[in-house]
Order: sequence, then C-alpha cells, then structure tokens
Amino acid sequence: MTVLGVATLADLLRLLVVPAFAWAAHRDVRTRRLPNRLWPPLLAVGLLALALDLAANYPFVSYEGRLFLVRTGFALLFLVPFSVLAYRLAAFGGADMKAVVVLAVVFPGTPEYIVPTAVLPEATWLHDAVYPLYPSTLGVTAMSALTNGVLLGAAFVLALGLRNALAGRLSTAMFVGEWTDVTDLPDRHGSLLDADGVVPSRGLDLDALRMYLRWRRATLADLRADPDRHRDPASVTGTGEPTDGGVHVGPRTDGGVSVGEESAAEPAVDREASGGVAEREYDDPWAAERFLDSIEGTAYGTDPETLREGLETVSEADAVWVSPGLPFVVPLFLGLVVALVYGDVLTVVLAALGLL
Repeated sequence: MTVLGVATLADLLRLLVVPAFAWAAHRDVRTRRLPNRLWPPLLAVGLLALALDLAANYPFVSYEGRLFLVRTGFALLFLVPFSVLAYRLAAFGGADMKAVVVLAVVFPGTPEYIVPTAVLPEATWLHDAVYPLYPSTLGVTAMSALTNGVLLGAAFVLALGLRNALAGRLSTAMFVGEWTDVTDLPDRHGSLLDADGVVPSRGLDLDALRMYLRWRRATLADLRADPDRHRDPASVTGTGEPTDGGVHVGPRTDGGVSVGEESAAEPAVDREASGGVAEREYDDPWAAERFLDSIEGTAYGTDPETLREGLETVSEADAVWVSPGLPFVVPLFLGLVVALVYGDVLTVVLAALGLL
C-alpha cells in the first residue's frame, strides 16, 4: 500500500513547480515559445518555500542552519549569475536562463520526501523510501538538475550521431544535425547546417525563413517551383505580416495561404533544366535586405548574406542538414525529475570511479 509521502510544507510547495516545468518542456518542443507569465508564479512559490525554510532555521546557530545558508548562497550567488552570463554568451536562450533562475530559487537545498512503500498486517511500516536516493555532496538540487540536464543533452547528441551512422549518413554534422526533407522545413524548428567544413556551421534559422516567406506572401513550394523569379527583388509587389516565425502562428504552412486553406502540393521542378542560380545579377537578390530593413528588430540574428545562402539552399536541394535545436528546458525538466527521485547522476558516476 502506498500512502502520501512525508515532507516539510516548504518541500511540498516545491513540488508544484514540477508539473509547470513538464508543461513548459512540452510547449517548448511544440512551439519553441514560452510565455513570460510562466515564471513569476514559480518564483513566488520558490520565495514562499525559501521564507518557510529561513523561519525554520533561524537564528542559524546550528550546523544544519549554517549549511542551509551556505547552500542557499551558492544557489543564488552562483547559479543565478551563471545563467545570466550563459544567456549573454548565447549559450542559453532566454527561457533557459529564466528556468535555471527559477530552479535556483525553488531548490537551493535538497528536499527530502519519505514515502512509505509497504505495510504489514499489523499496520507497522515495513520500510520507507527516502527520495532522492543519491543526493549530491553539494546538496543543491538546482545544481543537480542542471548537471543531470547537461548529461541528458550529451546522451541526446550521442543518440543522434548513432542514428545517423546506422542510416549511413556519415558527416561532420551527424552528431548535431538531422537529415531532413526540404518539404518538411515549414513545420520544423532549428537552423540549416553547412556540413562542408571540418566543423559544421550554423546557417539560416528556420523561424527566420518562415518570417521571410510570410513577409513576401509565398510558400516554400512557390519558391522552389520558380526560384529565378523569386531572386528578382522586383517580384515582391506586396508584403504580409512576418509574425515571429513560429510554426504555431499564422498559416500552418509557411505563409501565402489563408488559415484553413489546404496547401497545394509542391510542383515538380526540373532542377537540371533550371540551371541553378540565375545568371542575372541583382542589387538585392531575394529582396533580403529589403525584408530585414522592413521588420522591427532582427530575424534571429540573420543577415542578408545568410538569408540569401539559405534561400539558395532550400530552393535547389531536396534534403538538408538541420540542427534540431533541442530546447534546454526539456533536459532541464528531465534532469529535475531525476534529481528529485534518483539524485545527482554525476555524483554517482564519480563515486563509482573512485573520484569521490
């Protein structure tokens, strides 16, 4: 028989964050967009739990009280600045940064959940399960969630490389990219990858591609059917709302049709007969500069040359390497669940190697 676990009120409050992170991970996979309104309530939960812990440990004269201060100080004075710095260096996205900040506030220590797992006929407990099973030596669950998430992200990279190798797709991009049919790009997230060099380089962001297509009121099928005409900037006679490039806004395809209309099948194109890039030179091929000048802000850091190169690629190729762009909120959520149930994977591995 399983009964409700035993924990402090503060630690029970902290569990409210877990389903919110599950929702965030699901939405981030589907849309790559997380609303800013998600984070303040989670911060409020964390601050309330932290206030309860502060009251319980005051005046911090015991060993446990001082240890609580040290762990809380590490979470707030190291993890919070670290996440902001990672965002500034473009290692984290905005949502990733906010997620780590929330975890630092909500889980500055190691919560303990005691779950009775079985009962004898005499109603005495056979044994209790105490979670997490293997907490870290540092004792900061937010840090455990982060390191667990990094390890899970590394496992994803290895799995991606193995899948590409088994499919015979041996390339410098095999560990960071997926070989993708160009016709599937309108519903994909990530960036085009150039795998010609020793190290694959990131190209056109697919959100920026959708913004461009919606702006010029064209679909990817239109562009592939007649790339020569679309290279001519004079072919842009009217423009539409570029949106933010998300697959969940605007027409489901990639622009050019009204919501509810069925997108026409891509016309067959004789690539050989088309002769590739048109011989005629334009001052602004594809109207790339005009597009970027017309929008507010930037199209995810895209410059005219990157946009033109990406358009040339998707107009001529049948399949391309695409960085899947796994949002870090996903491994971070999984890392949190592992940290709360199993514990700190890195601590277990280092202990097994005799390094702890």
